[in-house]
Amino acid sequence: MQYTSKFQAMADAARAQTDEVPASAVDSLIAAGAVALDIRDKEEHDVDHIAGSVHVSRGKLEMNIETVLPDLETTILCYCNANNRGALSAASLKAMGYKNAKFIAGGLKAYRGAR
Repeated sequence: MQYTSKFQAMADAARAQTDEVPASAVDSLIAAGAVALDIRDKEEHDVDHIAGSVHVSRGKLEMNIETVLPDLETTILCYCNANNRGALSAASLKAMGYKNAKFIAGGLKAYRGAR
């Protein structure tokens, strides 16, 4: 998908300020207590998602996350289909005080490819 230069610059900045997790490490991180957070739209989540993931769409993330995941110490693995929305979400969560917000490098596509 072709993105506007302003959007891509914003997503790149978010990637630079957050940690990414390789898709191959996701299952072991979840087993250790991390939460996979699907920030895609409901329609995308309904088609496919990481088993056991929590769904909060990007559009309502900041409004709803504290109810869903109140512990600021939780390791949160944000993901979308690839990188951009996951990185933007992790950056937003870090700005809200979630110390361990990260994003899955390559998103759901990379996760499926690593399995």
